[in-house]
Amino acid sequence: MSKLITFYKSSIGKKILMSLTGLFLCTFLMEHFVGNLLLFKEDGGRAYEAYTEFLLGNPVIRFVEIFLLVGFVLHIFLGVVVWWKNRTSRSHNYVEFRLKDNTPLASRITIWTGSFVFIFLVIHLNSFFVPSRITDTKVPLYDLVAQAFQSPLYDGFYILALILLGYHLKHGFQSGFQTLGLLNKKYSTLVELFGMIFWLIIPLGFACMPLYFLLIHKLGPSAMTIGVN
Repeated sequence: MSKLITFYKSSIGKKILMSLTGLFLCTFLMEHFVGNLLLFKEDGGRAYEAYTEFLLGNPVIRFVEIFLLVGFVLHIFLGVVVWWKNRTSRSHNYVEFRLKDNTPLASRITIWTGSFVFIFLVIHLNSFFVPSRITDTKVPLYDLVAQAFQSPLYDGFYILALILLGYHLKHGFQSGFQTLGLLNKKYSTLVELFGMIFWLIIPLGFACMPLYFLLIHKLGPSAMTIGVN
């Protein structure tokens, strides 16, 4: 137990834990994206509702949700701790040191992109998770999604969050493999290509969802009366 505590207290220990939680959250992002592709199926939301009902009725999902919550909280906490430690330990004696000349933009703004994504996550959960899982509004989740994406303001905020998420993942994905010692010359190209799935393709796919409901999929008069928190 003492070895685990010592490991956590070390700088490399915190970075490894942050990398592991970050890569774990990437797997959730992939699963969430694949499931949400059912929103594009022109069947009135039946396939998407069947998918969400399966998740809601599966007791294993409850455990996974708790695990995800712990992963999110731990990743955010470690990110802030590592950022603050790097900030306070940087010596102002480095007269010739220029941060922008030594680190890429995605790395320099990681704390800010992560903060914005966290704000988005809170709003996103309040819009969909809370009414469907906590307050039990009895409104089909597909209708909640369709109604929310009829708002250009919400859609713009959603797409902006995805752009910043892409920037966050662009740095974080490769940084996670590098911290774990898995980013070498042999696999660096493969990691970069695989990383594009998370920081480019998945955010682009998510961005198509609000545009689909705003520009293509029009709601009927009854659906337009549904409110979203």
